[in-house]
Amino acid sequence: MNVKQMLKMGVIGLSAAFLVACSSTGSDEKLTIGTDAAYAPFESLDGDKIVGFDVDLLDAVMKEAGLEYELKNLGWDPLLIALQNDEVNAGISAMTINEKRKKSYDFSSPYFESINMILAKEGTSIKTAQDLEGKKVSVQNGTTGQEALEKMFGATENIKKYDNNTLAIQALLNGEVEAVVADNAVVQEYAKNNPDKKLVAISDKENFESEFYGIAFPKGADHQEEINKALKKVIDDGKYAEIYKKWFGEEPNVDVLKQ
Repeated sequence: MNVKQMLKMGVIGLSAAFLVACSSTGSDEKLTIGTDAAYAPFESLDGDKIVGFDVDLLDAVMKEAGLEYELKNLGWDPLLIALQNDEVNAGISAMTINEKRKKSYDFSSPYFESINMILAKEGTSIKTAQDLEGKKVSVQNGTTGQEALEKMFGATENIKKYDNNTLAIQALLNGEVEAVVADNAVVQEYAKNNPDKKLVAISDKENFESEFYGIAFPKGADHQEEINKALKKVIDDGKYAEIYKKWFGEEPNVDVLKQ
């Protein structure tokens, strides 16, 4: 073998080694998934552990996809920024899919149907969303609850925005506002689990529209197709229903997720 041949074989060998190394790195990659663990029963902290419906669903989906991952509690606004800046591989945090968000993020197929509800103290005169006009109402900043109220009443100073629903609900308990607007599961779960607070969950399907949650991805991110396929499999094979019943105590309507 002459010098030219030796050099050629050396280049081929290095290229092959590089490809093997890249392949190995890709298969061992651990994805970073962001959330805001202040939104029970979807995600909340139990000590230093993140628990909730979204957490169990994510685990089932990632196992189905064969992907290693780490779930990080970032907070709501930092999560949105991290997704836009491609600092996380995905986000799961009871995030509603809507046209405004689609401009900034890609989404999986829907995994949960939701609708906003009103949380208020027993004996309230509030019966519908229209009764909130002129009243102080708390919401989590950047949520569809805020958007729904601003669509009805404009961006008034009566809509009090908080970093998370825990603080929004605390404002109600402290008498700083007359109501909270948040997703139905959050409102119903809080009222049910805190009977001593004497709160009522008020439904208004005429003024609040159905919404669907999805897993969010940075635009054009890797892995979204395989995660989405795994999500559909988990919904189809009954694992989704098992997780749903664990957290909500009833059977889900999975047909509405397949439309």
